Amino acid sequence: MPVIKVTLIEGYDDATRIRIGERLTDAVRSVIAAPLDGVTVAIEEVAPASYMRGRTSKVPGAPLPDPETVVRDFLRAMARRDLDAARRFLGPDFTMTFPGGHRFTALEELVAWAGQRYRSIDKGYEGFDVAPDRDAVSVYCFGTLSGVWLDGTAFSGIRFIDRFVVRDGKLIDQKVWNDLGEHTANRPGSGERPDQ
Repeated sequence: MPVIKVTLIEGYDDATRIRIGERLTDAVRSVIAAPLDGVTVAIEEVAPASYMRGRTSKVPGAPLPDPETVVRDFLRAMARRDLDAARRFLGPDFTMTFPGGHRFTALEELVAWAGQRYRSIDKGYEGFDVAPDRDAVSVYCFGTLSGVWLDGTAFSGIRFIDRFVVRDGKLIDQKVWNDLGEHTANRPGSGERPDQ
């Protein structure tokens, strides 16, 4: 069974070391058919004076925030319509693409667009999947939407999936897929789909 040994400069907190161990375990199991309890990760720490590169002692790099936590906190801020709080999670070139190919770069644009489609909306999460890549991490969240249409009719059980790309602890991209358009098209007297 695989054994991964990692050397870190002293200074990382328990949560960061646990995340490193979990991510390394997941990476190994995505390549090798090893049982979960067959993957061992051992982290050894050394004092900064005991770690030198180019005749210079180094200090630990700052840990990045957990990508799933970044996405969850952003979504909570958006649900409250606290756009100032939500903006703190965005990278400088953040873009959002919603059903129908609607693309936004400002949260205010998204809120105005959504306000023409429903009075309120809420996400019920079934899960979050985290997929690291070379220089970024993709976080997928999925579940069902519920809320109130513009005419006051309630809706629920509408499937959705969002894909966020997180780089250096900031959101740089969001892509959204959902079945809102299908449900609107099937409502009596409905003339416009939310994705048009």
